[in-house]
Amino acid sequence: MKPYPFTAVVGMPDLRLALVLSSISPAVGGVLVRGEKGTAKSTMVRALAGLLPGVDVVDACRFSCDPVEPDPACPDGPHAEGSPAHRRPARLVELPVGAAEDRVIGSLNLERALADGVTDFQPGLLAAAHRGLLYVDEVNLLHDHLVDTLLDAAAMGRATVEREGVSVSHAARFVLIGTMNPEEGELRPQLLDRFGLTVEVASSRDPELRVEVVRRRLAYEADPDGFAGQYAAADAELAADIEAAQRLLPSVKLPDDALRQIAEVCASFEVDGMRADIVTARTAVAHAAWAGRTEVTTDDVRVAARLALPHRRRRNPFDAPGISEEQLEQALQDAEPEGPGPDDDGPGSGSGTPPEGGEAPPPSQGGQEPSGGGSGGDQKPVGAGEAFRARRFEVKGTGEGAAGRRSRAITDNGRTIGVQPAGTKDGHPHLLATVRAAAPHQRSRGRSGAGLVVRPQDLRFARREGREGNLVLFCVDASGSMGARQRMREVKTAVLSLLLDAYQRRDKVGLVTFRASGAELALPPTISVDAAASRLDGLATGGRTPLAEGLLEAARVLRIEAVRDPLRRPLLVVVTDGRATSGADAVQRARQAAGLLAGNVTSVVMDCESGKMRLGLAAELAEHLGAEHVPVAEVAADTLAGAVRSRISGKAA
Repeated sequence: MKPYPFTAVVGMPDLRLALVLSSISPAVGGVLVRGEKGTAKSTMVRALAGLLPGVDVVDACRFSCDPVEPDPACPDGPHAEGSPAHRRPARLVELPVGAAEDRVIGSLNLERALADGVTDFQPGLLAAAHRGLLYVDEVNLLHDHLVDTLLDAAAMGRATVEREGVSVSHAARFVLIGTMNPEEGELRPQLLDRFGLTVEVASSRDPELRVEVVRRRLAYEADPDGFAGQYAAADAELAADIEAAQRLLPSVKLPDDALRQIAEVCASFEVDGMRADIVTARTAVAHAAWAGRTEVTTDDVRVAARLALPHRRRRNPFDAPGISEEQLEQALQDAEPEGPGPDDDGPGSGSGTPPEGGEAPPPSQGGQEPSGGGSGGDQKPVGAGEAFRARRFEVKGTGEGAAGRRSRAITDNGRTIGVQPAGTKDGHPHLLATVRAAAPHQRSRGRSGAGLVVRPQDLRFARREGREGNLVLFCVDASGSMGARQRMREVKTAVLSLLLDAYQRRDKVGLVTFRASGAELALPPTISVDAAASRLDGLATGGRTPLAEGLLEAARVLRIEAVRDPLRRPLLVVVTDGRATSGADAVQRARQAAGLLAGNVTSVVMDCESGKMRLGLAAELAEHLGAEHVPVAEVAADTLAGAVRSRISGKAA
């Protein structure tokens, strides 16, 4: 089946332009495509490969060496000058989210290394993507150790494999293209900055456009070859335009006035580092070549800034990427030289109009009156303050969950704590343990040469301890006793800080709230910390305190999640002042509910009680839960350090 034609995709002009510019100038650094599910992100990226010019590669080289400038360290080399070569299409290599590290960077054959003394290196996906495209669908779900591998390769242009003293390195220069749904979690800032350009896509609200999308998709599924043939000429014309722009690219000049505009714009948006300036300059040059010009203009800088800066501007932790069109235009005007400058139509040129289907978002829950379940004393939501660095709470024991940064676990990366035979849970080979396992059998195996006779059953692999990500389930008291504005602001700030900590530690999060006469699952467990922060921001308070119902709902959510994701261990954070006032025997039922969780789940009770007269009910709840009791004022990491220093100085005195 032929791939969906690039020119057949309806709409999304920004995405189309970003992909074309990255193809013209791979030095731009690739594209990150952000958008909701079902917006043809993957379809357009896969269609791009058919538009790229072919590449010349050395015959029989598994690492796609250029015959003009072969890699001197190529594992299949060295390649002599004038080596036979052939031309092949540019590759689009897809990196699966669950790929093992050896599959990505390549692996060494340990048996041959020990027996024959040779380095038998099997190339991975990074080698296959050299001089082509590396596509990562759902890049925000990629494991941390694979993210680190991509960062290293993208920064150095090389992939290196180190295994027990044996080192292999090869060139790995590729255009990195990733797609993601922000609802499923954000991307680590380090990897986000490696993408040259970013584009937000959304499904159109125009019925006519939606009809055309469906019509073309159904036609493609009915006759893929015939449908592709209808757009073959348009795709071929676009490919020729890209190749012409690539030839023109070295001739494009970047004048000082344009450089000054780029610097002014980047400074205006307070971007970190100099990568933004460099990427914006490269993108402006590529756009000039695409437009057939040999000199960068203000229009090129404007387009480049809109694509290169949204994900680099300084913003709050849970703010979505984006830039102000008015601020962009003002920065461009401030950098213009005195006297008549280049034509600039300003915002009316189209850059200031909202994207298709991009009308202003509806107000959050925080802008609506709370409804249902209250007692008439409901209060409007109170905003949180500025997030701070929170203490690290961790789950007791050692787990085997997905790699993260919270609790101890047996992982693929970390310090070696032992060895295990092949087949149990393979990981990195352990050379010394393998030699020890094979050594006693050399005589019975008829060893006669210098090499070691190794059998598959001799292989040993390192058992490593690192850290895992957990499920952090917040159970938040939203009753009237929490409704004092200053108290709720303090509580929301502390929870927001813990959410930021969960994002940095690669946790899943969930949110249960309880108020009036019941509890609800405000946010099912997800890796989208942004969604949790949004629900928290819209949390209203009022009514009595059904503490038992909140704990029972949390227990139900944890039971279901244990079936869905059994390796991810939970951490329950109960945010309350400890009062239980809803229904008969409210206190006794709360104690019974706490008893169901005690001993089964690692818990933390964040005590929100304030004022001079304190009842200590949250501390009592923590005792019934077997949980750590933490006053809300001590959630910050610096308060814990200060308390420790005070205790030490007090003992010394």
